[in-house]
Amino acid sequence: QVQLVESGGGLVQAGGSLRLSCAASGRTFGNYVMGWFRQAPGKEREFVAAISRTGGGTYYADSVKGRFTISRDNAKNTVYLHMNSLKPEDTAAYYCAADLSGTSLYSESVYDYWGQGTQVTVSS
Repeated sequence: QVQLVESGGGLVQAGGSLRLSCAASGRTFGNYVMGWFRQAPGKEREFVAAISRTGGGTYYADSVKGRFTISRDNAKNTVYLHMNSLKPEDTAAYYCAADLSGTSLYSESVYDYWGQGTQVTVSS
């Protein structure tokens, strides 16, 4: 069992930056591929970014590539999402998720555990 707790969301002006954190419980954090997803009001949840178990591989949605950076610290059981050049269309609830299988990073259906989400609001 893994419990995930996100933090770092908030209100920011367009062009600004935020760093989201996701702290995981348990001693097996390094066994999980970690992902970030987001869901805007009235829209389906969508993939944002994922990172391999060791952090050597990172993957991004086209909409955030070049602006967002995912990273992890396995010693601290934490995954981060650094968000720069934020746009109003980035406004959403952001969720971190843990996937043991690592078979399909972009699909939310393969992720085993989810956090409760943290809200990011970008004003124009």
